This record gives sequence, C-alpha cells and structure tokens, in this order.
Amino acid sequence: MSMLTPPGMGGEYRITGDKYPRMRRRRRRGRLAVGLIASIAALGLVGWGTLQLIDVFTGGGKRAAAAASKTACTTRASASPPVAAALPKPAQITVNVFNATPRSGLAKQTADELRKRGFKIGEVGNAAKEFDKKVKGTGVLLGPASSLNTSLPVLATQLGAAERRTDAARKGRTIDLVLGTGFKALTKKAAADRALAALTAPGPTPATAKKSC
Repeated sequence: MSMLTPPGMGGEYRITGDKYPRMRRRRRRGRLAVGLIASIAALGLVGWGTLQLIDVFTGGGKRAAAAASKTACTTRASASPPVAAALPKPAQITVNVFNATPRSGLAKQTADELRKRGFKIGEVGNAAKEFDKKVKGTGVLLGPASSLNTSLPVLATQLGAAERRTDAARKGRTIDLVLGTGFKALTKKAAADRALAALTAPGPTPATAKKSC
C-alpha cells in the first residue's frame, strides 16, 4: 500500500505512485487563441503606422503636394476664358439707317458719320410704322439671329445705349439702326474705337493660362 492511500481504502480506490494528483483546472485553449490574434493585430497596426510615418518623411508628402499643385493648375487653365470668335470688321457690315424721330435729316447725317467710320451703308430714310415715333430710347439695332454675337456688337460700339433685337425670320446679314427720340449723336469716335478694339482683342488661350502656373 502506498503512503498516499488513506487508511481503510484499497482495491480499486487505491492510489499508487509517488506523485500527487493534478488539482488545478486546465486553461482554455480559446483564450490563448484570442490573445494570440489580438497581439498579431496590434503588431500589424504598429507596423502600418510606422510605414506611413516613413513615407511622409521620405517624400510622400512632397508627392501629395505636387499632385495638389498640378490639380489646381489644371483647374485654373480650364477656367481661362475661351478665345473670342472672330468678329466682322465695320467694312463687312451693311447698315440701314432709319429715322423714327420728328427731326428731319437725322438718318442721313448719322449714315454719313457711320460711313466715315468704315461701315457700309444700305437704305437711309424714315422708320416703318411699327417704329415711327415709338422708340423712346437712343435707338434700336435690329438684325437676323446670326448677328446677335457678330455684327450687332460691332455696331453697338458706335451707339452703346441702343437696344439690340434679332428677328429669326429675317434673311441676309444687313442690320438696321433705328434712331429713337432719345438719340443725340453717335458715340464719340475715340471712345467708339476703344470699345471696338476691346471687343475684338483676343483673350488668353487655355494653353497660355496653363504655362503661367
């Protein structure tokens, strides 16, 4: 009988050997696995953060700044105004001059001045009934739809306060200048020449704006 066997016990309850039986509980394997995964994840995060810091201090920040500068430059280039469409010269524009005021000889006087400034003159006379004594302002510039951004702006440099109108049913390129009761004289030639030069001056192209970045 072993020294570990209590008195009165034997047989199948007999304890043999010289080691004590294991009395503490076994650790759960699940807890070890969770702890191992958490440690690996923490090491991964630390490593990723380290790589990010290295990238910033070794040129990553410079690449980001260069990319942002390139984007801003492209934006400024795309926002540059397009080149203005070619406008006709005064010699390419035929103007009919009509008098809608009670003053006689006004149409001829105005037509002669426009001719001196390089415009071609078509008809000269009194305005039609739809305009006669009905134009309260300085005048009306009337032309076909195609003249809205071509010949009308050019003629408007000679009479800046005139109203501009287009008629979709009108054919040809000739435009009308209907003088109203508020008309006194054409814009002074020096001012009209400056307005015409500014109107026909080419704007910067997108390529030029991009080079300035």
